[in-house]
Amino acid sequence: MLTVFAVILCGILTGRLLRGRRLAFLPRLITAVIWLLLFLLGVEVGGDPAVVGGLATLGVAAFVLFGCSVAGSVAASWLLWRRIRLRTQPSETAGGPAEKSPSSLWSALKGSLVIVAFFAAGCLVGLFAPFDPAESQVSVLVLYALMFFVGTTLGHDATLASRVRRLDPRLALLPAATAAGTLAGAALAAPFIPWSLTDSLAVGAGFGYYSLSSIFIADLRGPELATVALLCNVMREIFTLLAAPLVARRAGPLAAVSIGGATTFDTTLPVITRAAGAPYAVVSIFHGCVLDFSVPFLVTFFCTL
Repeated sequence: MLTVFAVILCGILTGRLLRGRRLAFLPRLITAVIWLLLFLLGVEVGGDPAVVGGLATLGVAAFVLFGCSVAGSVAASWLLWRRIRLRTQPSETAGGPAEKSPSSLWSALKGSLVIVAFFAAGCLVGLFAPFDPAESQVSVLVLYALMFFVGTTLGHDATLASRVRRLDPRLALLPAATAAGTLAGAALAAPFIPWSLTDSLAVGAGFGYYSLSSIFIADLRGPELATVALLCNVMREIFTLLAAPLVARRAGPLAAVSIGGATTFDTTLPVITRAAGAPYAVVSIFHGCVLDFSVPFLVTFFCTL
């Protein structure tokens, strides 16, 4: 985590040094790196026998948990956003989707369809090619490059600091809203899956952090529930990458951050920043860090009940 912070900081400093130059190519470069990262994620998912073998039997339970958890986080974050908007003038919450003109459903989703294509291509490569991005550290290096470019974009924006100062400090409550909504949704999903309430809560408490939460659950609850957790949290990350623009338009910028869970600190940060607005990058990083730290404690707590 400290390494990611350092990479983002270096990018911000680089962006500040380059403020006198136009960096029109940077958004396209960030998009290309996101495509590459999704391709590598697909390779990792397709090359994992536990995930591939469990898709038929465990995928439904994972989908139910994913759907209920994300719906709960959207509802909780929307309530927080509504409360802030009611007490704040529109100009004070500037930087979100309210500043943008409405667009069609196709324009909101066409970039996401390209992302799906890259992820699907990665899954096919993972099924048939003996290549593990996690072991080769390629995905980590690509992620660092993405964080550097995002930091450069933030540092290059001369108006960002003033817009961040205009954000409501109550936005710091967003991680708590995401956690409460996610766990409430996971609890509602428990009667519809063949696992206990505490197991359902343990999966929900992964908040999209599929690698770490799955490891804890595998040790404490076994490989089947660990596979459900992996699938559920991968679905959450992919859904964020696909649907963040649409969620931001329909439920507000906080919902676009909330659906990403712990991933808003790194992999989903560029998409969320683009969907919710540049000032919400700070909110997204804070949100992801808090949930990131909470995952080991909450998953372990629910698994030991």
